[in-house]
Amino acid sequence: MRSGFVTLVGRPNAGKSTLINQILGTKISIVSDKPQTTRLRIMGVLHRDDSQIVFVDTPGIHKPITQLGERLNETANAALNDVDVACLVIDATAPIGRGDRLIADGLPPKSVVVITKCDIATPDAILTQLSESSAFEAEEYFPVSGVTGQGIDAFVDYLDSRMSEGPAYFPPDQITDLPEPWFVAELVREQLLSMFREELPYSIATRITEWDWPRIRCEILVERESQKGMVIGRNGDVLKKVGTAARHQLQGNGEGIHLELHVKVEKDWQKRRESLDRLLDFHEPD
Repeated sequence: MRSGFVTLVGRPNAGKSTLINQILGTKISIVSDKPQTTRLRIMGVLHRDDSQIVFVDTPGIHKPITQLGERLNETANAALNDVDVACLVIDATAPIGRGDRLIADGLPPKSVVVITKCDIATPDAILTQLSESSAFEAEEYFPVSGVTGQGIDAFVDYLDSRMSEGPAYFPPDQITDLPEPWFVAELVREQLLSMFREELPYSIATRITEWDWPRIRCEILVERESQKGMVIGRNGDVLKKVGTAARHQLQGNGEGIHLELHVKVEKDWQKRRESLDRLLDFHEPD
């Protein structure tokens, strides 16, 4: 048996979560077109015949302006410690910038560069990214698509070859370390992200406050009273849409599951360490 850990790091919206979901063949991380969608350090487990690869999805590394931003960067950087392979994920459709270079400077030896979104990038754009990222002196370079699966097999086979003899860290029926209540809360936040623009998505947090399957109570936090009405919607129409869409992603298409959504104002939660501890550290629902 061979096993090991692979961490994916990169700027926000580089496609890390989509890539891991594609590799595992199932959804463990929510995705959206909003930066900072990923707030948790989530592990996804790929079981092969004679190996186990544990992928670590991380928040996008960026210049923080709130306590939340600092916490996300801390989470991402900490995930680079004691891993077998570190992968810098670069968006093929966006120019390589100072942020990519700063992240590359902090990578351990024998890291890998992964160019994502190759299904929508032009061949010239992909070649440009490969050429410019060669300055990072990575061990290997892989152009891939987390949407179509292009280049995924070669990438995973290479990672498999980097695994060392060792134990299986997770049982064969476990594909993530994210507790189910947290995953449901993330699904609710994903739907809210899809409905709002501007600053509101960054002011939203979700958490499960009651878990008595199939009855679930999810609390949606916002920072200001004016945001509460937007999230609820006229006659509760936004909450109804969010609840329906989130339920349909659960087992059995959500049949028989009762998901209650409640909106609460917690002023400036992004700037308060105690709020972040409660919202970003795994724990059982109250």
